[in-house]
Parts: sequence; structure tokens; C-alpha cells
Amino acid sequence: MSERPRFLDIHIVQSMPFANLNRDDTNSVKTVLYGAKLRTRVSSQCWKRAARVEFERITGNSTLRTRRICEAITRELVERGWALGQAERAGAHIAASVGKFELEQREEGQRKTAVPNHVITNAMIYVPRAAVTELADLAEEHRETLETAKDITKNGDAKASVLPKGAVDAILRSRNDVINLFGRMLAEIDRAGVDGAVQVAHAMTTHEADADLDYFTAVDDLTTAWQDATGSAHMGHAEFSAGTFYRYATVDLDELTRNLAAHGSPADVEEVLTGFLTAFTLAVPAAKKNSTAPHTLPHLVHFAVRGDRPVSFAAAFEQPVRPGSHGGNAAPAVDALAEYAAAAGSFLGTHHLISRGWTSPEVKDLPDTLGTRFDSLVALISDAVSHTVTADHEDSAA
Repeated sequence: MSERPRFLDIHIVQSMPFANLNRDDTNSVKTVLYGAKLRTRVSSQCWKRAARVEFERITGNSTLRTRRICEAITRELVERGWALGQAERAGAHIAASVGKFELEQREEGQRKTAVPNHVITNAMIYVPRAAVTELADLAEEHRETLETAKDITKNGDAKASVLPKGAVDAILRSRNDVINLFGRMLAEIDRAGVDGAVQVAHAMTTHEADADLDYFTAVDDLTTAWQDATGSAHMGHAEFSAGTFYRYATVDLDELTRNLAAHGSPADVEEVLTGFLTAFTLAVPAAKKNSTAPHTLPHLVHFAVRGDRPVSFAAAFEQPVRPGSHGGNAAPAVDALAEYAAAAGSFLGTHHLISRGWTSPEVKDLPDTLGTRFDSLVALISDAVSHTVTADHEDSAA
């Protein structure tokens, strides 16, 4: 009996130029001490969000994660011809169905919006973007009741909603392929939580890396033209780093199949996986992109479909790699990855490896420990995805 595919592991080695893809609360580069050496780090949340946004662009799926669901519904109803006050009241009653909410206090200088009372829910709502339209439709159905209902936009009374909670909850439980992949935490609504099928590790440099301070000035154009003064109009500094990162993620194929089946999604596992693998491989976090343009391609992409358990190769870099004879960390990082893959194969055996392959815009030859070389990312993704669907998965989705 052949092994059943359970996980699809994604291993990426990618060199990033001078950038700050992910900042901490002091605007500094995020770091981690690994193998007693300091590395630059990009959090899993950061790269996962970049992948989610790219997945939405590729597939046409769209989600909304916000505390301002009331304002979104209010705007929708105003566009339909509702008076602002009535629309805002309806939005507040929907927000009340979620749980406690509050009137947001905008600080002086913050941009004003079209909705004066900024009602926000205590918890983030994460729904398909179409849910806003569906909630507005629900408000339309109960318009007469809402017009005579108490105005609760200011008191945050979570028990005062006149809308049927079951109907609101049903919309808030809705999901699409984005939520099926990445999951959802929404404790305020019964049975709204979704266990994500995707697990993403924090990316870190394969070598020791220090941050650099970039001192910059801004020139006043008129001062330069008139030459009547010296000095700059503004001075500051920002922190950046550069390095070769190891990125890892895995997809729980059983979880994804269950999620798609529960959702009744018309998309199959292969379609969703193809979109995700493309998005995760190519997406780059957008922080400071206008001043750094860090739009590199991965140096190496390796996929493995496994029948046993996920296997990260992060331990390959516990001892940081050293630059090769001609400089550079990417080539020695790939060598370390291939060497660790061979060690993992010896330790666990290779009978659990259903499929493995790799591609690269630069590397031409590697030991067969990473599997078959493919000429393009499209071909690699197609091969990996073709090995993820079995009769078991198809039956569970039926």
C-alpha cells in the first residue's frame, strides 16, 4: 500500500538586499539569537500576511480583518441610499451581535472619515469581504425594526441588538479559501474558529547578521535653488540589514481537505495549493519598499510531499554558514540545506517522501537529496501538487 500524502513542506533560500522587511516596536530590524549568533529575522506573521495578500490577488478571494465592521456596513448602507444616522445605527446593532464594542477615540490630527461615530468591536472580525454585503442585506431585511430601535452607537450595549443573532452569526461564520488556508480565531462567535492548514516559521538569516544604521537627510529644494542658507530640512536615521534567509512553511493536507469540504468550496485542493505555493514563494513583505525595493527572487525553492510528519531544515543553519571562496552566503546555504536533507533522509528513511523536487534561477546542479530538478517554478509547483491528491483526500472532500 502506497504512502498517503499528509504534508507539503516548503523550503526556500532567498537573499535579500539592504532592507527592513519587518520592524519591532522601536523601528529596529527584528533579530534572533540562534546557535549563539545574532541573525536577522522576519516574523511568520509578516511573511504570512504578504503571502495572504498575494494569494488573494492571484485567486480573486478576498478577506477583511477589522475592528471597524460597523463602519464598513454603514458605508455600504449609505451607498444604498440610507441616511447616515440610520445606517450607523444598523452597523452598531450588527456589531452588538458580535459582542462588546466601544466608541473609538480618535486622536487629534487623525484623518476624519465619513462616519462620525467610530464604533469598533473589542475583537477583530475576520470574514470574507462579501460578508459586508451580506450583513448590509440583512439590515435591509430588518430596516423597519432598525428605524425604531434604540440608538446604541454610544453606549456599547452588546445585548441590545434587535437583529437575529443567529442570522448575523451565520454570516460571520462564513469563510473562503483564504480562511480555509490560514485559519481564523474568532472566539466571540460559536463555531467560527477555523484551524489553519498552513504553518509558517519565522524566517532567519542562515548566517550571522548585524543591522546597519542609515543616516539620511532631506533637502529643501528652495533653499538649494536660492542658496541663501546651508543645512538640510530634515535629518534622521533608520535601521536596515541584508542577508540570505531560510524560509519554511508546511501545509497540512488533511486539514486543508477538511476545511474545503466543510466550507463546500467549489475550489479543489489542487487549485488552492497551486495559488498558495505561488503566493508564498514569490511574496515579499512590503515594509519600506519605496526606499529599498527588495524584490529579489528565491535562490532555491524545494518542495517535499511527505506521508509522515513535517520536517523543517532550520537546524541546518544552527551553525551559521560562512561565505564561499568568492564571497556570498547563498551557495553555502544551499549546500548546507542539501547536506541536512541527506542527513534527515538517513535518519527518518526516504520511504515517507512521496515527492521531492527543486528549482532555482541560478543553481544548476545538486545532489539528489533534494529530488528532481525542474526548469521553472510553475513546473515544480505542478509536480508537487499532483502528488498531494489521493483517493482518500478526494473521498473526504466529497
